[in-house]
Amino acid sequence: MISKTKTILAAVLGVSVAATLALAQSKPAIDPARIDAMLKTAFKAAPADWAGRIEGDETMKICSATNNAPKADDAKKIEASAKASMKYPDDGKLLGDWQKGERIAQSGYGMRFTDYPAANPNGGNCYACHQMTKQEVSYGTIGPSLLEYGKIRKFTEADTKAAYEKIYNSHAVFPCSLMPRFGLNGILSIDQVKDLTALLMSPDSPVNK
Repeated sequence: MISKTKTILAAVLGVSVAATLALAQSKPAIDPARIDAMLKTAFKAAPADWAGRIEGDETMKICSATNNAPKADDAKKIEASAKASMKYPDDGKLLGDWQKGERIAQSGYGMRFTDYPAANPNGGNCYACHQMTKQEVSYGTIGPSLLEYGKIRKFTEADTKAAYEKIYNSHAVFPCSLMPRFGLNGILSIDQVKDLTALLMSPDSPVNK
């Protein structure tokens, strides 16, 4: 009798747990138009140049709709668009000053409502996502470690260009990348992108020590 009671109780509990899990996993449909309306309402006083960030371009719309996992055709479309957006230095030199690059990597200034009107150049805030030097003890792990980035790649010209392009528009390398499109969106200037590229790819940079 006790055994039968236990069996019945286990079955009831199993059904209850299954129902709870199913309920937890079910997500109510949210009207995208409602989200857009809420965003516009929340950012009524935002600077005029924020409009594009609120609306989102075609790339962001695809990435949002697919939870950053676009289908093959969409990924190719995003990558092609990103590569077409590339702008390179007029002098053809992709390496700037790694010491300036380090300061940019350390700075989180810019693109926040508290930074308007801008009093300082924007930073890259690179340490929020990456480990870049052995001396730095506070860094994020959203992105991969960049220790010895250029050293591992033998400081090749092709990898220097790839690093520049990843910083300028990360979607050219990884469609729906979580990394900001620093150059395309005007967060950093071309000279700043060059300086960050130098931080990654210069033999004298602390990244490669």
